[in-house]
Order: sequence, then structure tokens, then C-alpha cells
Amino acid sequence: MRDGAAESAYHAFFERHHAELSRLAYLLSGEPDAADDLAADALLEVWRHWDRVCAADSPAAYARGVLANLCRSRLRRLGRERSGLRGWSALWRENAHTTDVPAVVDVRGALRQLPYRRRACVVLRYAFDLSERETAQALGISVGTVKSQTSRGAAQLAQLLGGRRSEAWLVSARQAGEEN
Repeated sequence: MRDGAAESAYHAFFERHHAELSRLAYLLSGEPDAADDLAADALLEVWRHWDRVCAADSPAAYARGVLANLCRSRLRRLGRERSGLRGWSALWRENAHTTDVPAVVDVRGALRQLPYRRRACVVLRYAFDLSERETAQALGISVGTVKSQTSRGAAQLAQLLGGRRSEAWLVSARQAGEEN
């Protein structure tokens, strides 16, 4: 049984990070309908291990790591269920509440084509402005892996987006995450 102080601290953590975790889930999974559920599941896991989370250097990074693992598991399960990624296009619903819909749609489509680890690194680094260290911590990988995967992911995105400057797709990636 947790005391009132722990519950109050968790509630404040939940209020501060739920929207961010939901946006991250959306960008990692590509599923707007599942994003809130994934964020809620991650926050439930955080609550289950709240003592450990509070003791961590960065509780937010811990929560992002839990969320990234949940998204990865979901993607693997969906991949097995659909025997390939062709089913993704049917699941993707475009949200037309942005000023540059074609750019956001292009970035979303390109992100879906990246391998999971590259996508996660690019999204955390560019759309969420996390440092390399914070990204490594969230994903449970080394800083060197974050650097290489982010570099490769950015290059692959640029190629997929027809050489569009990285600043343009970065803005579009942020818009894509903010719409959810």
C-alpha cells in the first residue's frame, strides 16, 4: 500500500507526462486510436513500479522506455498478425487539422517505413527534442547506437521524402505528433 505522498507525486507525474507519452506512442506506433491506450498502459506500469521510478535519474525517461517497449511489442504482434507491413496502410487514418497536410502525410508515411529502432531514435531526437543520452536511456540502448540509428534514420527519411531538407520534415514530424 502506498502512502498519500506517493499517490500525489504519481498524480502530478501523470498529469505532466500523459500528453507527451500519448504523442510519442502515436509517432512510434502510427496508430492514433491506440496512442492513448499505449500511454495509459505505460503509465500503469510506471505506477506498478513507482518506487523504482522515483529513484531513477529521470522518471520521464523511464516512462518513455516503458512506452517504447510497449509500442515495439505491439508492432511485432501486429506484424505477425498481418504477416507483413502491408496492413499498416489500412490502419493509418490521416488527421487533416494541420496547416501543411501533404508534408505531414509524407512524414508519417516515411516514418512508417523506417525500422522500429531508427524510427524511435528519430522521433525521440527530433520530434521530442531529447538528447542522445535521454534517447538511449528511454530505449535501453547505447548513446553510440542512438547516434548511428538517428543518422541513418534521418538519411533514410531524407531519401524517402525526396531530398527535402531535414528542417522541413522535422517540423512536419512535430506537427504529426501534436495532432494526436
